[in-house]
Amino acid sequence: MPTQGFLRTIANPHSVITVIDNGLRFPEAIAVMKAKYNDDILYFARLVDSSTSSADLLAKIRSGNIVGSTRMSLLKLFRRCVSTVCDTEASKKIRTIPTERIVETCGHTFKPISTLKAQFAHLTDELVAVLSVSMGEYDSRGQQGYVLTGLFFDWFEEHFHEEFTIQGPRGSGPDVELRTVVRDFTGACPCDFVIRNYSDSQVLAVGFARYDSTRGGAQSDDRTGGNVNKVDKIRDYCTKHNTLLRIVFLSDGPGLTHPDTWTEASELDGLWEDNVRVCTLKLAPERITRQWLRGSR
Repeated sequence: MPTQGFLRTIANPHSVITVIDNGLRFPEAIAVMKAKYNDDILYFARLVDSSTSSADLLAKIRSGNIVGSTRMSLLKLFRRCVSTVCDTEASKKIRTIPTERIVETCGHTFKPISTLKAQFAHLTDELVAVLSVSMGEYDSRGQQGYVLTGLFFDWFEEHFHEEFTIQGPRGSGPDVELRTVVRDFTGACPCDFVIRNYSDSQVLAVGFARYDSTRGGAQSDDRTGGNVNKVDKIRDYCTKHNTLLRIVFLSDGPGLTHPDTWTEASELDGLWEDNVRVCTLKLAPERITRQWLRGSR
């Protein structure tokens, strides 16, 4: 089969994807999430009872004497129960974003503290369970990507040990900034993994991994536009420094089979004279070969 535009030759995209199932189902999720969040919900209720206003409640949650993991749960509760526009990611930055700024921007959307006090004064087990499931709705987000990367690392190390090495986080952890492993590379280009020659540690390829459980439309367009930008950055560097880095896009999951997403991935695959390859876990043995990594096809 041809290497350039390889994905275009696959008639049934569903045949080459890997479905990773690590999510909780109803009703099993209820007991798990209630056990996880019950104490935080009761803590939130106590804070509501002791607060003079919803802004005061937010200030209490963002105080430095609450540990980070508990604070994140309380901020999730604040977003669900007090203000749906209060961004949790911004709210958790207690050292750089003052509470007053959040209140100034979003305070007009806060539910009155009197209403909150009435709602949280007598929490039933049923209400705690419902709120727990709501809080845990996105807890598994990103986990399938970690599993995918781990499986790819396992395959790579099994097949290429003592010939190549692969570097990068298997689970949650900081990406590998390309400028930290490639001399004279400038600008931001976070990678999920870097492949090196075993004998001299020369960087041969960089990789980006993504598992899409579902995707389409504008989200797919945004993703692909970002990928093309990565290719352009790396290609410009290689042209300037008379070197060559190959680029691996490890892409998998049911979302990849969406027609628009598959088309965009097919257009990405084979770019830059086949120095760019898109592969799923099942396609890795055909696409990520020692000949390609070393520069011979």
